[in-house]
Amino acid sequence: MQKRFLLTAFILLAFTAISSYGEENNLRTLFLRNKSNICCINLRTFNAKDLNGNELIDENEESGNFLNAIERLDELKELNINTLHVLPITPVGRLKALGTAGSVYAISDFWSINPQLVDNNSELSAIEQAKKFVDECHKRGIRVIIDLPSCGSYDLFLTHPELFLKDSKQCSIVPTDWTDVRLLNTGDNLKLNQDVLDAHKKFIDMILLIGADGLRADVATIKPYAFWEEIIKYTRAKDSEFMFLAEASDSWREPPSKYAQFTPYNKLLEAGFDGYYGSFFNLKEWNAADFIEHIKFNIKLLNSYNQPKSVILSFSTHDEVSPVVLHGENFSNMISWLNATLPFNPYCIDGFFTGDQYLYSWANTRADKTQTDDIYYFVHRGKLDIFNFSRRPGGNNQNVLNNFKKASEFRKNNEDLISKGSFIDFKTDNNKVFAYARTLKNDTVIVIGNLDFENPQNKVTINAPGIKKKTDFEFINCEGTIKPGHNKIYTDLSAGEIKVIRIATKGN
Repeated sequence: MQKRFLLTAFILLAFTAISSYGEENNLRTLFLRNKSNICCINLRTFNAKDLNGNELIDENEESGNFLNAIERLDELKELNINTLHVLPITPVGRLKALGTAGSVYAISDFWSINPQLVDNNSELSAIEQAKKFVDECHKRGIRVIIDLPSCGSYDLFLTHPELFLKDSKQCSIVPTDWTDVRLLNTGDNLKLNQDVLDAHKKFIDMILLIGADGLRADVATIKPYAFWEEIIKYTRAKDSEFMFLAEASDSWREPPSKYAQFTPYNKLLEAGFDGYYGSFFNLKEWNAADFIEHIKFNIKLLNSYNQPKSVILSFSTHDEVSPVVLHGENFSNMISWLNATLPFNPYCIDGFFTGDQYLYSWANTRADKTQTDDIYYFVHRGKLDIFNFSRRPGGNNQNVLNNFKKASEFRKNNEDLISKGSFIDFKTDNNKVFAYARTLKNDTVIVIGNLDFENPQNKVTINAPGIKKKTDFEFINCEGTIKPGHNKIYTDLSAGEIKVIRIATKGN
């Protein structure tokens, strides 16, 4: 029986490689050309059926799974999403856990599908359900990135201690304050731990089996250069278009544990990763100069490699507090238009486009029932829930949704300008106001934004070489409150406002 299963798996893997890869998997090319429009989803909540409206998925209700997720794919396609980043689909630990379902990042094995994501009423196996979901994504032109957790659960430590680092008392290592996971023993650049390497190769084989197009490596910095070089080489031998995205930032300077390895973002790119996160999530703390400098830093960095590289616009991730909670709906609107106009890959999370605040009335209260040893509904305030069986993300902010749709459509209709055009920063007389232009041939779009989300900025002067007093503007997302001058633009901005305009040309 075991031989038959292995043979069947091998045949299916070979068939998958032929039918879903090669020419059909173009994710890596899209990403490197800054044409991936990525949405992050947690399958456990993505299409959860909260029938009684208590924001929890009770016993008589249906949690999100591979099959019911298919119902929402057309919605994402209509929003011009062409890539999904799917949070971990591997089984989760139940011991020393966080939340009543366990964090999706507390992985309990690398080589199977999380049963929480499986529809038990279907005759399809777990692998078949996962493959059906990916196939349905592909039918709609949506590529799929699967998340690879960086650490293992305590449950995995008990069953496979050879995979983990231990202290002098042979106890597992808890990295930083991630109390529900333990640090894997990857080895170092001189000698890798073959057991951990093999476990990750099993993970690669599994996600290739279901037809995935790419991988996002959680906290990629805590594994050595040689480890990633080997994994990427192993994967690319099977699919040269398979995309690798590193969760890494130029602002990260040290590992989450003194026991952990640390490979900085630039070395990860050298090891073969196609892209990383950058530090765009720090926009909430930056002034205009910080923001523009980071854009220019990334353009220079990504052009410094022999092979193409790119970055995601990580303004809103599952690790970040909802923009609406941080700075109101104007922050979400600004992020949508930055995603639409910057020369990198747009990125958002499920619920962002409807203004979800990810606030739950039951958060961190005692639970009546749990599937783990945690008896509380553990939640990070204002962040996408990854710890419990809870409602699908969503909000009712129509203004945020309308801006997202308009911005996403703008990027789609101006794809070459945004992905290929020059980036030109414009100096302003206000440290809260940024301005830049995107130019391709005779087409120029100008973006102006106020990073003060509490106060308006009036009588702002922008140095804009080439602008004349008689320059005509086409107003993309704003009214005609912008005046041209000789190499100048004058405008007023409300708190957190972003304006996008196009220089009108003859024939428009």
